[in-house]
Amino acid sequence: MSEAPMSTTGEMGGWPKLVVKYTTDPANIGPLLPPGLTALDPVVTVGIYCVPILGEPEYGVSVKVPAEWNGVAGQYNLGMGIDQEAAVFISGELNGQPKFLCDIRYHRLGDQVGARTIHQGYTFVEFEGTVTGPGDVVSGDVVEHEWWTKYSRAIGGAEKEYDFAPHVVDVATTFEQKHVENIDGELRLLDSPWDPIARYLPMGDLVSAQLVTHQAKARDITNAGPLDPDAFWPHADVIGGSRWPGHRGGPKPA
Repeated sequence: MSEAPMSTTGEMGGWPKLVVKYTTDPANIGPLLPPGLTALDPVVTVGIYCVPILGEPEYGVSVKVPAEWNGVAGQYNLGMGIDQEAAVFISGELNGQPKFLCDIRYHRLGDQVGARTIHQGYTFVEFEGTVTGPGDVVSGDVVEHEWWTKYSRAIGGAEKEYDFAPHVVDVATTFEQKHVENIDGELRLLDSPWDPIARYLPMGDLVSAQLVTHQAKARDITNAGPLDPDAFWPHADVIGGSRWPGHRGGPKPA
């Protein structure tokens, strides 16, 4: 039996993912990681995508930084802005996935690629570029680990008290790259109190910009172990469902 196509002509969902990587100062990453995770190379990955979730296309944006947990290299996810409300709260409740509602604009017209992400009226990421040709495809299966955190502070908000103490969630995904295209483009990080990527992870050099099509083969979401609850406490108050440092669920005062 032949393999079913990932998508058909005119179908929304299953589009290539826009993956943009840039360097930042190594000193910027460590303070964003919960104690217990170790910073690796200071390369930030911004991903913008449209994939089918719960029977409908979901536009999304993610911001990840390299981090190690218990000797395993992976990516710590600081936030996933999506345009589908149904998946936001249940994803956080079940697995600690750092999702929040966000307006995503993402398109390809010929060789022109553009993307824009807006949250609470603030645009925080913009990208424009031109596809220049095929890129190198990684051969064989690739396994990536993505780290989320799951926790619940105690009812009433008592200091350093939890109903569910903080744990690391390991998202191990196995996939095969099918097609890669390089892009000559510009990434712009704009100041936003709700998505402070420009403030906490300012851009150094653009490492790469690519359109990546892959076939997912397996995904395992598991409890990877506890974090020190007292050391984690300063990281417990975040902006919305993200993992950006917050104050009472909103941006920190200036």
